[in-house]
Amino acid sequence: MKRSLIQVVPSILSADFGKLALEAKKVEEAGADALHIDIMDGHFVSNLSLGPKAVAAINRATNLFLDVHLMMYNSYNYIEQFVKSGADRITFHFEATENVEETLQLIRACGIEAGLAFCPETSSSMIVKFLDKCDLLLLMTVNPGHGGQKFIPEMLEKIQFARDICNQMKLYKGGRFLSELQQEKAPVFPFAIQVDGGINHETARQCVEAGANVLVSGSYIYSAPNMAQAITSLKTLK
Repeated sequence: MKRSLIQVVPSILSADFGKLALEAKKVEEAGADALHIDIMDGHFVSNLSLGPKAVAAINRATNLFLDVHLMMYNSYNYIEQFVKSGADRITFHFEATENVEETLQLIRACGIEAGLAFCPETSSSMIVKFLDKCDLLLLMTVNPGHGGQKFIPEMLEKIQFARDICNQMKLYKGGRFLSELQQEKAPVFPFAIQVDGGINHETARQCVEAGANVLVSGSYIYSAPNMAQAITSLKTLK
């Protein structure tokens, strides 16, 4: 994994919710690649967080790519609202719907990237079926619903499994196969495997070594004395 291809995506869940616009602008100026926005419904996870209007407000405040993570049931019914609010990618949970393929198709039909998330306890075997149907795979490295949790080390094996499968399938960015990209003479970039939960300098290094290339980090970045240095530390892992 080339380190230059690592993306750092701060999670606004760890920001001051009374200053969302300012907090979004701060990480943009600090060098973030995108902004992760957690949407929680109080049912799929026990916590409640933001909604489409908050996403729209954040979108007005920043030029960052908005990475919207739906931790909620009935995601399909809310896709278009979040697209209209400014989401550039919508990721939903495999465990929260019986209509995985239909939801992925709808997100892509709206002209944005589609991501699929998996909770720590979900079997790795479920991942394989959907890899070529999404733009990003999110592997939760904590149990979803609350920020500030400790990283689950056992997830490293699942990250490695997912990257190995991508390599075996010759699957690259956007769920595209190498043969397609070569035929189109298109650039080849690694498939996006995102990790979220307990990501700091040390756990980020472990995840990247296992095959992750998109790092969501909340507390580590938002509580850092120097936000730009914290983001750079994850991009370079020095």
